[in-house]
Amino acid sequence: MAGVAVPIVELTGGVKFPMIGFGTWQSAPDVVGNAVRTAIDAGYRHIDCAWNYFNEKEVGQAIKDKIAEGKIKREDVFITTKLWCTYHRPEDVKRGFQESLNDLGLDYIDLFLIHGPPAFKPGPKWFPTDDSDFDDADYVDTFKAMESLVDEGLCRAIGLSNFNTQQLGRVLQNCRIKPAVNQVELHPYLVQQKLVDYCKSKNVVITAYSPLGSPGRDFAQPGEARVLEDPVVLDIAKNHGKTPAQVLLRYHLDRGIVVIPKSVTPSRIKENLQVLDFSLTADDIKTLGSLDRKNRYVDWSFCKTHKYFPFNDSA
Repeated sequence: MAGVAVPIVELTGGVKFPMIGFGTWQSAPDVVGNAVRTAIDAGYRHIDCAWNYFNEKEVGQAIKDKIAEGKIKREDVFITTKLWCTYHRPEDVKRGFQESLNDLGLDYIDLFLIHGPPAFKPGPKWFPTDDSDFDDADYVDTFKAMESLVDEGLCRAIGLSNFNTQQLGRVLQNCRIKPAVNQVELHPYLVQQKLVDYCKSKNVVITAYSPLGSPGRDFAQPGEARVLEDPVVLDIAKNHGKTPAQVLLRYHLDRGIVVIPKSVTPSRIKENLQVLDFSLTADDIKTLGSLDRKNRYVDWSFCKTHKYFPFNDSA
């Protein structure tokens, strides 16, 4: 791993899951390939993708380039992707999976997640503009259809994203293959301790997306509070001789949470991996947790009237 010993957690069935991954959300197709190549060279061995990031062909090409160079083998890199909401009907699940598999140019996926509980009507319109675009497909049935992908050897593990405790509980009660992961937004401004505790009690691994507060997202609001600039974060970073981003990533790792920071800047890509030579104190972690403002930057407001909207629940 280029000399980088990233810690591993074990998923259902003994699948090894690197605790630091490389995020590809909102990375333009013309830059994401170089970013992924840089990440692999730096030592990342976990790449987080999704159908609706619209850049999986470029991500897949970058992975193939590094395999051709002899830098990695396919089995060295852990690939996560996600089923978009227009593929929730059970009969559409495999087609949605196959589109990502084909775009990535791979024979199998390591981890396949339901991107979010709400279902949208199948078809070329991927983003809902009003309630008429919503579909009634039940995410439990969607997950059951995903189980067959594991049976067929097409993916090694399956899981969820953006699910609250009640929704996760429904899946756990009705599944044959346990969801291995719940990927959710987490940072000191959105601690979600109830959800974290519930996932841990059920041995569901948590992946934190937007662990740095997603400052570069294209719908960021002018003047919004930025956790990277919080004086408390800056002070802890100074005490450890680290950057605020490194402190925020360590905050999750020290609590057993997987992180998938995203960047297209080579220096930051490397910096985000340089978090294994220090730990936060218990007081640091408690102080960072006290910053909670319930600031959800990725709020899925485009489907807040959907019956399966996940963020009405307190967790």
